[in-house]
Amino acid sequence: MSTSDVNVYGSLRNRLVMTLIGGVAMLTLLSYFVIRNYAAHIAVQSQDSILRASVTSILDAAALRDGSVEIDIPYAAFSMLGTTTDDRVFYVIYQDDLVLSGYEDLSLPKDRSVTETAYRSTIYRDVAVRQVSASRTLIGADQRTIITASIAQTQDSLDDALDEISENIAIYGIGFFCLAVLLSIWVSSATIAPLKRLADSVARRGPQDLSPVAKPVPTEMVPLVSSLNHFMERLERSLKQSEEFIAEAAHRVRTPIATVRSHAEMTLQRVDKEENRQALRSMIRAIDETSRAAGQLLDHAMISFRADQHDYVSIDLVEITEDIVMRLRPVAEMKDVTIQLNTDAEVILLGDSILIQNAVRNLIDNALKYSPSDSVITIEVRKQPVTFIAVQDQGPGFQTHEMASLTDRFTRGENASGTIGSGLGLTIVRDVAKAHDGAVELSNNPSGGACVTLSF
Repeated sequence: MSTSDVNVYGSLRNRLVMTLIGGVAMLTLLSYFVIRNYAAHIAVQSQDSILRASVTSILDAAALRDGSVEIDIPYAAFSMLGTTTDDRVFYVIYQDDLVLSGYEDLSLPKDRSVTETAYRSTIYRDVAVRQVSASRTLIGADQRTIITASIAQTQDSLDDALDEISENIAIYGIGFFCLAVLLSIWVSSATIAPLKRLADSVARRGPQDLSPVAKPVPTEMVPLVSSLNHFMERLERSLKQSEEFIAEAAHRVRTPIATVRSHAEMTLQRVDKEENRQALRSMIRAIDETSRAAGQLLDHAMISFRADQHDYVSIDLVEITEDIVMRLRPVAEMKDVTIQLNTDAEVILLGDSILIQNAVRNLIDNALKYSPSDSVITIEVRKQPVTFIAVQDQGPGFQTHEMASLTDRFTRGENASGTIGSGLGLTIVRDVAKAHDGAVELSNNPSGGACVTLSF
């Protein structure tokens, strides 16, 4: 199955990256507002401290002499409030409820306590100000009076400072966000890496490798790997059962058919009536066709199963061919066909011995079927220019327009009528060639007859 056949539902890596980036974005925004608010709080506290010091210095300069209040406002009381933005400063001094000096319209907080310093942010003359008020009780010989000083300062400098702080926080926040995005991509890749390594490890396996995955995996992947191992165990068991079934089926199918054919031949020898003898001959022919079809179907199933196993060993193609020729020579002699074998001393190749035996046997068997009496079958096994086996006969040859389709399953040529066959012989040869990265070539001899070349 290719990746295009898989039902894809998004990317786990992209989802992880987007989740991390979303979390980082929320954290960045939260950090921005928290830090900005904290900086604003610290800035206001700093301004309050300076305003309180200014008010305190004014109150410290107040004195009660001869029944009257004297206040010599120190220069430092206002100079300490100086800022780069030239914030405006407003002040008012009360003796009890009487304004002694300053801006008479600068009101005091209504809920202030005489003993505590009062802080508030308010609007004065259409300008936002921060106001600090404090009181002190002056006691004379026969007099007691309360002096209250209040100072308000505009917040232009504070706003500029907060804007600068906000800008710096935003710059650092953007830098943090960009770094976090890169880290998120790296973290997601590192997190997905074990899954990719597992996929690559399974993809690199040969079809015959159904062993359990033994490499260590993260805890979260244990259920997946465990399920995969159980699946491969069941698959291996199923394949072994299939192989055993094919072998058993081949034995159980061929043996009864051979027995029936033997009985039919024995009966043919005892029957005198020509009509019955003709029926028995038809029966024997049908049995031969059934036997061959069943045998080749089982061979084809076995080859389809073993083609993916790649259980290859070093084998001698000459030795395999000589063994098959020796087994088929009696059949050739019954048809008065001569088998001529031309080979190198040895032709070594890496392959599946059983598959190659089936292919070579089908090549020679096909040549025997279509060879007329008193003809020659020439078999060549060579290792140069490539390793190949070529089987030539002196039969009717191939129809040119049929060559491209004769290796398809159950396909037989027009000149095959009257000859027992299943249309699987060349299919088996083609599948064996494909399993060994080889090729099958069909051609006709210039002097007549067919030639099939199996190269590796």
